Amino acid sequence: MPPVESVAAIPNDLILRLSIEQYHATIQAGILADDDPVELLEGWLVFKIPKNPPHRVATRLVRIALENILPPGWYVDSQEPITLSNSEPEPDIVVVRGDTRQYLDRHPGAEDIAIIVEVSDRTLQRDRTIKKRIYARAGIPIYWIVNLAESQVEVYSQPLVGVDPPDYDRRLNYGRSALVPIIVEGVEIGAIDVNNLLP
Repeated sequence: MPPVESVAAIPNDLILRLSIEQYHATIQAGILADDDPVELLEGWLVFKIPKNPPHRVATRLVRIALENILPPGWYVDSQEPITLSNSEPEPDIVVVRGDTRQYLDRHPGAEDIAIIVEVSDRTLQRDRTIKKRIYARAGIPIYWIVNLAESQVEVYSQPLVGVDPPDYDRRLNYGRSALVPIIVEGVEIGAIDVNNLLP
């Protein structure tokens, strides 16, 4: 079983407490289906918040922009599971090492990921707290929040894995007129205009 965490860490929309192994078993047994609107966050099965049209559009814009700039050996996935120590979130966008065929027997893990992106409107509070904590704990090097409400991209870097709660040491905000650097394995490979990411 996952370690018991403080009450403040428990999502207020939880359904059930599960380990990663139990979560996978419920999927394999057909109890949960691929299209069920849930994900596992810090050992809690929680509802995913339904997406509205601006969220869908921004997710697609981010995916296209990243696909156009990534070097060989990396690909972009969208709204698919990644497996971490006590969570199996389904980020809006994830930049993954290798080729999708490498992951026939498992989902990508933290060691396979360069960038995670969450598109946020109604999910902003969750993305700035629970999701950020999960990604920092896993050591994900770069975490973006495409903040639709404030028309900016929040870029978190330098995960602080050994602190409680886990967090990122650095946060930079990029408004509509800014260029967001794309960093893969510590190397800046280019930049994307924020205007190209927001609806």
